[in-house]
Amino acid sequence: MLIDAAGRAVRGERPRLEDLVLTPANVLKATEQLAQLRGAAMKMGQLISMDAGDVLPPELAAIMARLRADAEPMPRRQLQSVLDGAWGRGWEKRFDLFDHRPIAAASIGQVHRALTTDGRLLAIKVQYPGVARSIDSDVDNVSTLLRVSGIVPKQLDIAPLLAEAKRQLHEEADYEREAGCMERFGELLAGETDYLVPEVHRDLSGPTVLAMTFVDSVPIETVETAPQEARNRIARLLIDLSLRELFSFQLMQTDPNLANYRFEPASGRIVLLDFGATRAFAPQLAEECRRLGSAGMASDWPAARQALTEIGLIDASVPKRHQDNVMAMVEMVMEPLQRADIFDFGNRAIVETMREQSIAFAAERDGWRLPPVDTLFLQRKYGGTYLLAARLRAKVDVKALFARYF
Repeated sequence: MLIDAAGRAVRGERPRLEDLVLTPANVLKATEQLAQLRGAAMKMGQLISMDAGDVLPPELAAIMARLRADAEPMPRRQLQSVLDGAWGRGWEKRFDLFDHRPIAAASIGQVHRALTTDGRLLAIKVQYPGVARSIDSDVDNVSTLLRVSGIVPKQLDIAPLLAEAKRQLHEEADYEREAGCMERFGELLAGETDYLVPEVHRDLSGPTVLAMTFVDSVPIETVETAPQEARNRIARLLIDLSLRELFSFQLMQTDPNLANYRFEPASGRIVLLDFGATRAFAPQLAEECRRLGSAGMASDWPAARQALTEIGLIDASVPKRHQDNVMAMVEMVMEPLQRADIFDFGNRAIVETMREQSIAFAAERDGWRLPPVDTLFLQRKYGGTYLLAARLRAKVDVKALFARYF
């Protein structure tokens, strides 16, 4: 970046910092490094890549997108060692076929297709060795980066958030816990014709290996080229599921990474994957969110402000102008929902306005406060779901979906 800046200075240019950092060459280099580092570092890249071009330019978002399912795979010798430890030597006798080339490789593990001797076609997720041990140091390194770079104001105590990040990542690295969460979602969605949760195969699962039924499916992004009605349906189902997770289940898969959703063309079902980031929410939080939604749809802004304060998105200790800024952003989101039954997620004007207001809001560092951690997970889920609907350019009767819960 410094070399590039010096060259431009010689030519009489005064480039902006983001123009120097976010060049395709620099982003490609960063992506390649994150793909090799895996773990928490790669997960950061995955979160960045979710933006669907709303923050990064589309060509740079496309480069980062490879982090969703294209990490560097384990060498075969290393894979053999992990499976020997999980299943014991001679495990190959249990399979008619085990494809050593992964069909997907992400931040914590990679997935292999296999056929057991008793005829089960499986997708087997194998955890990278050492990932669980590196989580705490990875997060500590992120903390150092934030502190040294000055990105985060000194008065902002991010220790609780970093502690939660460590806890969350340790939970994601516990495949036995994930198996239980997958089974629970399978029970909650049993008999559904729109969603499919793969079945867990406990006899081949453990702390570092998770075996599930293989589902012949395609990435959810492929629906981008489908007819409008098909895209509308997929977005509607994902939005409705996110609402059910909060208001009905009080149990949510909080990582809306695109790789966690796939599409089964034969049945039209959405395949739900990766339940490592599953989180339970208290009924009280769901009720506070319900009050916020009801107040917003009714344009009862005093009640909405009260609900935002209870949830923790408005902090009474910060200057009133910051509280008003939060309210203004909420009103800006709710008003289009009130004006028309069908919400056009392809309308980028709302996203652009939100982005500009967020940047201006973030520039006033004296107003920075960390909301409750549960609220941050909700923001990640609903923000990611919104971005996916925007990517599909979907048109959805969101008001009707809200009416079921508000």
